[in-house]
Parts: sequence; structure tokens; C-alpha cells
Amino acid sequence: MPKFESFHSRPLLLISLLWTISFSTHDIGAINTKNFDFKEAPKFYNSPTCPSLHNSSTDTTITEICFQNAVNVAMTLDAAYLRGSMAAILSVLQHSSCPENVIFHFIASSSANIHYLNLKLATSFPYLHFTIYPFRDSPVAGLISTSIRAALDCPLNYARNYLADLLPRCIQKVVYLDSDLVLVDDITKLAATPLGEEAVLAAPEYCNANFTTYFTPTFWSNPSLSLTFANRKPCYFNTGVMVIDLERWRNGDYTTKIVEWMELQKRMRIYELGSLPPFLLVFAGNIAPVDHKWNQHGLGGDNFRGLCRDLHPGPVSLLHWSGKGKPWVRLDASRPCPLDALWAPYDLLQTPYVLES
Repeated sequence: MPKFESFHSRPLLLISLLWTISFSTHDIGAINTKNFDFKEAPKFYNSPTCPSLHNSSTDTTITEICFQNAVNVAMTLDAAYLRGSMAAILSVLQHSSCPENVIFHFIASSSANIHYLNLKLATSFPYLHFTIYPFRDSPVAGLISTSIRAALDCPLNYARNYLADLLPRCIQKVVYLDSDLVLVDDITKLAATPLGEEAVLAAPEYCNANFTTYFTPTFWSNPSLSLTFANRKPCYFNTGVMVIDLERWRNGDYTTKIVEWMELQKRMRIYELGSLPPFLLVFAGNIAPVDHKWNQHGLGGDNFRGLCRDLHPGPVSLLHWSGKGKPWVRLDASRPCPLDALWAPYDLLQTPYVLES
């Protein structure tokens, strides 16, 4: 089990003291030359019908994060997308019927200033239950092939592959969320998605998408590779919103299966787009369905221009700015897309400032 740091139950004074001792202003600037202050979010309370949390682990080193009846949410965390992460967290809590039962598991690069990230979270969400887990970049970096957009090549973008290894074994089921989204519905409903008897994960499927475009001619012209999808009805799904059974993932050693496809990609170039194709190769056609309202994705436009897009037809429970354009960037540039106004109410940014050396 990797070493992790749990901060949610420590007094803010102690956290601030550790920060003062360990890191200088220059260190903060090295994370991001444009640093941000965030407002404190209100505290959200459980409704009277919420179940009580009960500890589910006998391991005294991790009892603070192992609870029955908890909704476990996993997200990556870094300085560049922190503003988006803050908005996503606020949206989850604001619309949850049992916000005190939501436990966050954040994955951050081991080379990042984790105390900085923790301080920002603890200051804006003093009552948040969360843990930050360091993720080693170097082993993953050697597996990554360049894709059509540089942001997709960040090792942290592949952390979702390793959740079963990073999170304690007492966490059996988790909702994985990207940082560029907001919920407008109760995450408890999403977490309760039935996975059936065999599915490892659940996500909205889009079977009208041209599935062949996610892989190169090299893949489709090789019978031993293209037969990967034999006896399956593979459909595109977006990996930014998933419900994952970590116990089934561990039992099936699915991290190894994904890594094997990444290793083949390094030799043969069988796909073009970041961390998504290995998930499709392993899981497409074998996932549990989720209503499309839980991932109204693509609001960031395509991966080249980031043009404005409209919502897909139907109800909306989650808005996802996947693609090149991010709402906070467009809002700051005074060039927002119409739907960026739906993200703005969750923005906790206070006043941006540049740290002086």
C-alpha cells in the first residue's frame, strides 16, 4: 500500500504551521507563477434521512477514511486545474442529499507540493473529508505516447488507471470525476448505479459515435488486434465520469491489462488520443450503462480549437467541459461560451495575484 497523507481531521493551525516550516514563497511560485486565493465554501449538512457513517476497517492507520454508507469520490489534483477542482467539489457538496457522507480521494503527483494543495482545500472546505495520495509520475511517463493535445500527455491524466492500487482496500467502490465538470444533481444517485454481476465499471455509452476513429489503420489492419472486439458491442464512453468497482478491478488485475496496451502502443502506434483508448480496448462493450444525463461532455469543444458547443438533447445532471476549452479560461479572457455561465456560480476564485520572488 503506498504511503498517503490524511489531512481532513487535523486542525488548520497545524497544517499552516507545517506549511510555514516546509515551504518558502519561491516554492509556491514554482508550482504556478500565477497563484490564486479561493473563498471559503459554506458548510453543507446531511438531511435527516441520511445513513450514519460506520467505520469499515480494522486497520487503525486508515480508519479515518474507511466508512460504510460513504460515497467515495476520486479526483486528480494539481495546481493547473485547481480552480476547476474547487468548483467540482463545491457542486458535489451543494447538490448532495448527504454531503457529510461524501469522502474525497485526491490523487496528486508525488513531485507536486502536496502541502500547498492541501492548504488550499482545507481553507476553502474546512469540513471536507479528504485524503491526498501521492502518485509517482516516472513509471507512467515511460509508457505515454504523444497524442493530439499536449495536456493529454500529463502522467497524472493516467492516474485513473491506478486507483485500485492507490486507494486503501477498504474502498470497494468509487466514483471517478474529472476536474473540469460540475454536478447539478445528487451524486448519491450516480454512486448507486448497479454494476450487475460482472461489470467492473459503469459510464454513459455513446454507441452512435464512430468507434473506428479512436484507433489507427495499423490496429484495424492487424487481425490479431482488431479481433479484440470480437463478440463485443464496443461503444465510446468518456472516462471523465465513471463508477468503478475497485474490488473487481483488483481481482481481474485490470491495471496490468491497460498497461499492456500502453506498452504495445509504444511499439506500434495503434491509437492517437491519450488515456482513453486503453480503457476502450479493455472495457468497451463490457460496462454497465449510465444515463447520458450524468455526462453532458464535450462542452470544452474539440481538442484543437475548443469551439463552443451546445448540450446534448435530454436532461442534465452533470456538465463536463471535456475538450480544449475550459470555462475559467474563457471567462477570464471575456470570451465565454454561453454554457460557461452554468459553471461560473461554482467558481470559488477570490482574487488572482502574482507572487513576487
